[in-house]
Amino acid sequence: MNKLAKQIFKFLIVGGLAFLIDYALLYILTEYYGIYYLVSSIISFIISLIFNYIASIMFVFKTNKKEKNKNFIFFIVGSIIGLGINQIVMYVMVEFIHVYYMFSKIVATGVVMVWNFITRKIFIEQKEE
Repeated sequence: MNKLAKQIFKFLIVGGLAFLIDYALLYILTEYYGIYYLVSSIISFIISLIFNYIASIMFVFKTNKKEKNKNFIFFIVGSIIGLGINQIVMYVMVEFIHVYYMFSKIVATGVVMVWNFITRKIFIEQKEE
């Protein structure tokens, strides 16, 4: 369990940094450049995703080098689903519940973070023999 706790801690650090990138870009693109919040959210999500992928592979999950391409494809597919979850949560919260888009982003990020950890742990991490 200690190994899992360390891994979750690393995942939260990497995820926290990715969140700061995502959150700051969302705000800057929406407030300073006047881009619609859902479009800004896609842009910021993708940029933070690139950081998150590199940092996750380097610091959080042990990966099988032989399956690098398969892992990357899974990462992309899982991330597209995560982006869809992000957009749906934000849209519902902003348009129907009338919650400020920046707060909606925090909730959406929490939901996507759980999705990311579980799916990456199951499908990307190298299993110990």
